[in-house]
Amino acid sequence: MDIQKADLIEGMAKGMAVLESFDTERQRLNATLAAQRAGLTRAAARRHLLTLAHLGYLDTDGSYFWLAAKVLRFSGSYLASAQLPRVLQPTLNRLAAQTLESFSAVVRDGDEVVIVARSGNDRSGGPLRVLAYGLHLGARLPAHATSTGRVLLAAETKASFNAWMKNRSLPRLTAHTVTEPKAFRAVIEQVRADDFCVASEEHELGVHALAIPLRNLQGKTVAALNVVTTPQRLEQQAMQRDLLPLLLDAARELQPLL
Repeated sequence: MDIQKADLIEGMAKGMAVLESFDTERQRLNATLAAQRAGLTRAAARRHLLTLAHLGYLDTDGSYFWLAAKVLRFSGSYLASAQLPRVLQPTLNRLAAQTLESFSAVVRDGDEVVIVARSGNDRSGGPLRVLAYGLHLGARLPAHATSTGRVLLAAETKASFNAWMKNRSLPRLTAHTVTEPKAFRAVIEQVRADDFCVASEEHELGVHALAIPLRNLQGKTVAALNVVTTPQRLEQQAMQRDLLPLLLDAARELQPLL
């Protein structure tokens, strides 16, 4: 959303930039590191860190700062009030009970995808199924290396996707991650043609996933639905027989609700 400059509260924007500078790579930041990550002066970053700690969103030992539990209020309020997770949850639970696999619904946020709903059972009375590390509500995963991220990137217009790719490096997460830009563009073109994506061990070793787009009645892709499973289940014959039809049926059922 674009707004007039007169309506932009720059202090709030800077404070959010400081808050967003904490991630899995840097759980603890001092003023110098926060300034570098948020693009602020050290003095400004320090004031924002102290204010956020005063408000209870950060904890500190006096030198370093880290996220406090209070930040979960944002994600908790979203998951409790947003329509998308509430609409998707019964379908995810039904699919998990039907197949004993793990299902998630994901939206894109810039370079990452965010899990907004996931099936509530990973065992379902049967053997423990594949579950990627950190695959939980609110988890953020790299778009380029995940089945859901590729589905959502394929849903962009070619101009928008080209803008996203411009001067971009694609980090290698495993030996299987596609990082060469030309090869990655070919992957996205194939996803557009297939209208689904299989990603095997590109984000995490041992994790294999199949994803499809979830579209509303206007044809706009609003999320991606995926299943994390074993490589045997993603072999062409098994996938076409067992998993892909289930995902496609679920997408058709959900379309009027999205």
